[in-house]
Amino acid sequence: MAISRPMLLVFLLLILIMTSQFEWRHQIVDFDMTPSVTPKQQQISRREEVVKEKIILSQEKNIQRLQELVRSLQQQLLQCKGNNKTNDTISHLTEHVLELERQQILED
Repeated sequence: MAISRPMLLVFLLLILIMTSQFEWRHQIVDFDMTPSVTPKQQQISRREEVVKEKIILSQEKNIQRLQELVRSLQQQLLQCKGNNKTNDTISHLTEHVLELERQQILED
């Protein structure tokens, strides 16, 4: 049984129209079934956002404090390094003076 080309095209067009309308109706039903947001839910959502913002602000303050502590520790480290260099120089000079004193004692 051979179907003519125009009849086949009409049949396919009808199938396409029926399936597309079914999809549209399905989407409309899905949209209608989604519950609307109640004022209580909106209030809860706002409170959650406020709490999240407070947490973020608190974390930012903690980060700033930690950065200040790191800067302070870096400065202290630089000072310690400077003190060590000074101490090394002093101990080297002291050793040199002691060596000179030994040489003088030996010469005497």
